[in-house]
Amino acid sequence: PVSAGMNRSAIESFSCVIYNISLMNCTWQAGKDAPGDTQYFLYWQNSRYDDEMECELYIKDENGRNTGCRFQNVRIETEKAYFLVNGSSKDSLIQFYDEYIELYKIEILTPPLNVTVNCTRDSAGCIITWQAPLTSHVENIKCFQYEISIQNK
Repeated sequence: PVSAGMNRSAIESFSCVIYNISLMNCTWQAGKDAPGDTQYFLYWQNSRYDDEMECELYIKDENGRNTGCRFQNVRIETEKAYFLVNGSSKDSLIQFYDEYIELYKIEILTPPLNVTVNCTRDSAGCIITWQAPLTSHVENIKCFQYEISIQNK
């Protein structure tokens, strides 16, 4: 359905990222034609089995307008999460913005753990070992691919 409200009043440039395993930041910009008193509110549903929840910790701009949200204890589920940002203004109806996002696609993985390098004095070379990075959702460590960049001195 088309969102009722003033054209170009919905948020723009909505973007989310997950980092440090369970933290998530979402940010957005106010709609180009949104009245100056417009305030935005984010609601999200991690999966269809979860309740819809409002953001608990908004990121605000210098005018006190909500332009993002910080989340803690985020779990990455197998299905898409639903995000809805609606707005309110005394002057006019504000269009809402919504999007479904697969959370695993926006995760910044932590570095591999316990990286060790053992080199021999002869020309046999070096053995480099590591453990998979921590993540909230990958059970099969075969899913990871690694790239090693070796710079000779």
